[in-house]
Amino acid sequence: MPNIRANGIDLHYESFGIGEPLLLIMGIGAQMIQWDEDFCLALSMHGFRVIRFDNRDVGESQILNELGTPDLNKALLRKALGLKIDAPYTLDDMADDAAGLLSALGVDAAHVVGMSLGGMVAQCMALRHPARLRSLCIIMSAPGDTWAGLPMPRAFAALTHRPKKTGEQGAVEYQLNLFRAVSFAPHQTPERRLREPAGQHFKRGAHPRGFARQFAAILASEGRLMKLHQIRVPTLVIHGARDPLILPLAGRLVAARIPGARLSIVADMGHDLGPTLWPFVIDAIISNGKRTLTGRETAMGFVKALSQRAVVVPG
Repeated sequence: MPNIRANGIDLHYESFGIGEPLLLIMGIGAQMIQWDEDFCLALSMHGFRVIRFDNRDVGESQILNELGTPDLNKALLRKALGLKIDAPYTLDDMADDAAGLLSALGVDAAHVVGMSLGGMVAQCMALRHPARLRSLCIIMSAPGDTWAGLPMPRAFAALTHRPKKTGEQGAVEYQLNLFRAVSFAPHQTPERRLREPAGQHFKRGAHPRGFARQFAAILASEGRLMKLHQIRVPTLVIHGARDPLILPLAGRLVAARIPGARLSIVADMGHDLGPTLWPFVIDAIISNGKRTLTGRETAMGFVKALSQRAVVVPG
């Protein structure tokens, strides 16, 4: 798994298969290995070259400790008051990283799939680098406007809590506690599938200061609701009906603002892409990638996406 220079940042990446490029962008503090290898291989078997990578400040990509550690309590207060937040970088910078990675790999355009923070980065990428996207899939993500993405307190506490134990044991404990707080049966990732990646996460590099900088990037970035109408690629939004970390309203708003976007609100899905969801998500990504937007789709209304009911995905 090599490193490559993109947008002035050393990014660690891995690819599976050959075919149409498909770029996977992971969430806050999460490493590329949390795009499960079996999930990536399954996608590659459908004719994709699947590319996963560590975002800046995560895993084996460049860690930017020289930029300092932001005061998140202060940043949250300023966000609540509508004041400007100074952050080491923004989601736009991370979107430029993703576009730069494609350039460094010789890829003109790719299908882009982003989860959580990765979905926010994917939105920014679609706005800043529209020619680089063939299609867009946004999973359990938000438009960045404060009121549209407030989490439930218990889920937010699990995300931001630092374990008392240190070392690998503490890293595993953090991951398990987080997933217990944000996932729901029958679509949660089984604990046995979480333990090994959690240990690998620690061994590849646990960087809490990098997490803080990514969090500050979310807080410092402008909301995108009033810009999402500019996105003109086939777009799919997938969101869990029981997501406590980014509430379903956020996904509905994203889908409502992107012309022709399709929305799937999945019953009993939390903030977790468990294995029972993979067949549905893979089929949906493939179907979305084959779409060509029509004039009728691009004119579809705001109310339809907001009112769409949850769909049931078989376990």
